[in-house]
Amino acid sequence: MWMRHVKRLLLLASLAALVIFFSSGAALAAVKLVKGQTVYIPSYANVISGPPIYMTVPLRANLVIHNTDPDQPITIARIDEYNTEGQKVSSYLTAPVALNPMGAMRVVVKESKKEAEGLGANFIIQWQAEKKVTEPIVECLIIGSLGAQGFSFTTQGRIVKEQSE
Repeated sequence: MWMRHVKRLLLLASLAALVIFFSSGAALAAVKLVKGQTVYIPSYANVISGPPIYMTVPLRANLVIHNTDPDQPITIARIDEYNTEGQKVSSYLTAPVALNPMGAMRVVVKESKKEAEGLGANFIIQWQAEKKVTEPIVECLIIGSLGAQGFSFTTQGRIVKEQSE
């Protein structure tokens, strides 16, 4: 009798695992396909460290774009940097850059001036594809150090415009 309960419990656990497995697979199958996007991504030139003594920690940003589509290339058409006031301060591309399927690129952001404000610095990235593709991952890896203290964090891109056809 005890063995029958154990078998029934194992059968129920197996069924539950299968339901979870197949329901997560259904979520993965519903991938969004698009032909292009304009992506906003925040960045920071510095952070304030403290107390007891408040110090400005200069940071360096690495903008990273991953083409997540296994079959189609994408083209990065524009990477522009804007300051805290919303004024364009740099364009990082002189010509469009093709990213192969599953390819990636990194842009190391120019070091900011010591008096540069850390809030509100950001990028606009525009990409396109000939056919609908899976959305790329756009991130900014931000690093810095002050003495022996290291700082690192990432920010994620946010879609501000999309081309679905």
